[in-house]
Amino acid sequence: MKSIFTLVIFCSLLISSSFIAQVSEKNPINKKMIESAEGIIGLEFTDAERDSMLSDLYDNLNSYKYIHEFGLDNSVMPAVQFNPIPVGFEFPEGESEIMLSDYSDTKMPDDEDELAFYSIGQLGHLIKTKQISSVELTRFFIDRLEEYGPKLECVITLTEDFALARARKCDGEIAAGNYKGPLHGIPFGIKDLLSTEKFKTTWGATPYKDQIINENSTVVNKLTEAGGVMVAKLTLGALAWGDVWYDGKTKNPWDITKGSSGSSAGSASATAAGLVPFAIGTETWGSIVSPSTICGTTGLRPTYGRVSRKGAMALSWTMDKIGPITRSAEDLAIVFHTIYGPDNVDQTLYDVPFNYSPEIDFSQLKIGYLKSDFDDDYGFKQNDSLALEKLRELGAELIPIEFPEIDVYNLAFVLSAEAAAAFDELTRSNKDDLLIRQMKNAWPNVFRMARLIPAVEYINANRIRNILINKMQEVMSEFDLYIAPSWNGSNLLLTNLTGHPCVVVPTGFNEDGSLSSITFMGRLFDEGRLIAFAKKYQDASGHHLNHPDLSRID
Repeated sequence: MKSIFTLVIFCSLLISSSFIAQVSEKNPINKKMIESAEGIIGLEFTDAERDSMLSDLYDNLNSYKYIHEFGLDNSVMPAVQFNPIPVGFEFPEGESEIMLSDYSDTKMPDDEDELAFYSIGQLGHLIKTKQISSVELTRFFIDRLEEYGPKLECVITLTEDFALARARKCDGEIAAGNYKGPLHGIPFGIKDLLSTEKFKTTWGATPYKDQIINENSTVVNKLTEAGGVMVAKLTLGALAWGDVWYDGKTKNPWDITKGSSGSSAGSASATAAGLVPFAIGTETWGSIVSPSTICGTTGLRPTYGRVSRKGAMALSWTMDKIGPITRSAEDLAIVFHTIYGPDNVDQTLYDVPFNYSPEIDFSQLKIGYLKSDFDDDYGFKQNDSLALEKLRELGAELIPIEFPEIDVYNLAFVLSAEAAAAFDELTRSNKDDLLIRQMKNAWPNVFRMARLIPAVEYINANRIRNILINKMQEVMSEFDLYIAPSWNGSNLLLTNLTGHPCVVVPTGFNEDGSLSSITFMGRLFDEGRLIAFAKKYQDASGHHLNHPDLSRID
């Protein structure tokens, strides 16, 4: 009797297992499974929230399968605390040195409005030679911010009184013979995820719109010590995604019916519109490259570990980077020379020199280009082709280059996991409901979905990332730099995962009147050569000299 009962139970289990297998094959993830998992992770979601997760969880499941099948050897280490340095990498040595172009012929324009689009180098010379005071220049840009900032929805906090007091101090220092360099007395704006004394730091998001973090970020301190004058805290897409913030959508100054892209939305919009000479942005996965492309600015995403993130909102500890957005390449060098380097606080920083000179000979460089990506049919193809031809005219021999065969999009959930951790309390408190963007492809849903990313898979994804870093070094050791489409292909994600620097520059207008860009990629810590390369291209092409006509803005 016992054996018959055992057989019945065994058969029942077989039938049950077969049924479960069939259900799983048809519908591998369902809302009931999510509900069951919620008890394990200590959260409770609504039925609508569960429904929104389903397709993303299924996509992640495919990524997990990819990782499982990758064949990781036990000796592969995860990149935690992220280390972008390949095995055997030789750091640049020597002292930092920056050699700028000659701005001595710069004169005050007959039409003062032209100052809006002068370069930092030009404005710096005007201040140094006392053709204009810092107070006058600061007042000029504050007036523009007051007039056009609301129309472009690019300003969160205008720091007028503070800025004018700071400008008066700069004028006094210069009058006393204490000139600090090309940023002395120059106004600037910062993305409002960098903390500042006395002013709120909103991160562009409703839950934090009144937040005050009463300390200056390292970047703000360094710019201030160099004589810079902070005139505005600029918009960002809420929690560094897109161009929608808690009080609006940042506009593209070329076409205000469209957004400026993000997440450094206000930094790019304000710089392109001549509301500030330059601004600070950040990038995790395209947040300098994308708005610079849309707005026609020039942006530098530095090597990971180059610029201190003290005082900056954390989105992804292993991917966040801070860099300048300007209107010309050499201005990148001026700003970066001020903000890079250790601060004895951010332990991810490397003490590596930054050297820049505008003199560069393309014929002496080994330059790669992502031929397969450029051969695709994509939006910027015509302007990219013209840019490549211009580079050849300047002496560049472009050599086809290919990436390691690793599907980096299956590693992208690393960002989701870290972002969810960074905003853990926001999810658990349900204050994520306060964020403006509530659709499926927005932070609230991503944060919830990421709670179900297994830690094992996160670590193994970073182990593959370690392999990617070393394979990229094999490629980069053969080239001085390479050229990539700004948006087409996997370059943008891949190099944000590996920590490589890039400079994005405008390449003119598309047929529909929108702007396009191209991206120059460099070796780790080789920002100086990248900027010089970009400057030579810009001097020959002139696309960076195009500026929006703000008189058309109602």
